[in-house]
Amino acid sequence: MKAWIGTAAAILMALPVWAQDIGDDGLHKTPWMRDTFKDLREDLEEANAEGKRLVIFFEQRGCIYCTQMHEEVFSDPEVSDYIAGNYFVVQMNLHGSTEVTDLDGEALTEKQAARKWRVLFTPSIIFLPEEAPEDTSAAEAAVAVMPGAFGKGTTLDMFTWVAEKRYDTVDETGEDFQRYHARRIQERSDGATD
Repeated sequence: MKAWIGTAAAILMALPVWAQDIGDDGLHKTPWMRDTFKDLREDLEEANAEGKRLVIFFEQRGCIYCTQMHEEVFSDPEVSDYIAGNYFVVQMNLHGSTEVTDLDGEALTEKQAARKWRVLFTPSIIFLPEEAPEDTSAAEAAVAVMPGAFGKGTTLDMFTWVAEKRYDTVDETGEDFQRYHARRIQERSDGATD
C-alpha cells in the first residue's frame, strides 16, 4: 500500500511538468503568448493599445533551459500573472522559417531575424520600448535583453525593471539592472540569492 501511495504522490507531483503545452513547432506555449503575424510594428501598436510592453521570446525545440524556465519560473503564478498583466509576448523560434517583419520594415524569417538581432542561444528575451524610430531594428531599439535561463527572482526583477522603465532613470539614480536586482534580493530575503 505504501508503494502505491508513493507512486501516486510521484505522479501527482510530476503533473505540472507533464501539463506543459508544447506546440507543433516543439516550443512551450503559455496562455500569455500571442499568436500574431509577427509584424513587429503591428505588435507594438497592439501592445501599446493594451497598455502593455512588447517582448520577444526566442526559444528552440529541445532547449533544456527553455524547459527549465517554463517548468520552474513561468509556471509560478506570481511570475506568470505579472507577465500576463504587463507584457504582450511574441514567441519566435531560433531556427524557424515563419516570416517576421522587423521594426525597420525588413521581412525575414525567424532564423534570419535571430542572426540580424545577434541572438545566439535560447532562451533570449528582447524587451522593446513603447516607441521606436522607423529605421530601427528590434535589436537596436531594445531597452533590455535577458539572455539565458534565470531563477524566479532574477526573472521577475528584469520584467519589473523594464515595466517600471527604470532603464530611463539609470543616469539619475545610478541603479542599473544589476544594482536594482541586488537591492531587490536584499529586500526579499536579506541577501539570500534566488
